[in-house]
Amino acid sequence: MKHPKNYRTLYLVLISFFLFTSIVMFSLFFLIPKGKEYRSLRLESKKEQQMIARAQEEYDRVNEKLKKLKHENAHTMTAFHTIFDPKKFTKINQADFEDLYLTEIEMADHNGSFKVYEVNATTKITSPQVFYQFLEKINKSDWIIGVNFPIYFERDEDRIKSSFTMKVHRSTI
Repeated sequence: MKHPKNYRTLYLVLISFFLFTSIVMFSLFFLIPKGKEYRSLRLESKKEQQMIARAQEEYDRVNEKLKKLKHENAHTMTAFHTIFDPKKFTKINQADFEDLYLTEIEMADHNGSFKVYEVNATTKITSPQVFYQFLEKINKSDWIIGVNFPIYFERDEDRIKSSFTMKVHRSTI
C-alpha cells in the first residue's frame, strides 16, 4: 500500500515541477521582454502626449488671439466687404459741406482692389476743423477709405475749399 502513495506523490511533485518550470519559462521568454517593450512604449506615449498638450495649448492661445482680433476688428472686416456707393457717401457727408463732389479717376496701374475718387468740397468755415471731423467720420464709416496727400485748402472769402483724392478699397474675393 505504500507503493501507490509514493507514485501519487511523485506524480504530484513532477506535475508541480513541470508547472513551475512552465511558469518560469513563460515569464522569462514572454512576460519580461513584453514588459520592457511596454515600458518603452509607455515612455514614448507620455512624450507624445506632452507634445500634443503643448500643441493644444499653442492652438488655444492662437485661437483666442484670433477671436480677440476678430472681435476688435469686426467693423473693419465688415467694411472691407461693403460695396462703396458714391451717392450714399455724398448724402451722408453733405451736411458737413456746402458743396461735395465725387469724381472717379480712372487709373491704369491699380490692381482692381480699389477705386480712386477725387473729392472737391466747399464749406463755410474759418478753420479746417470741419475737415478733420470729416476725416474722423470717414475713418468710422462703413467703407475702407484712404485719403491721399496732398490735401489742398484754398481760402475764398469766408469759405475754405478743399480738394484731395481718396482710395476706396473693396474686396476682390
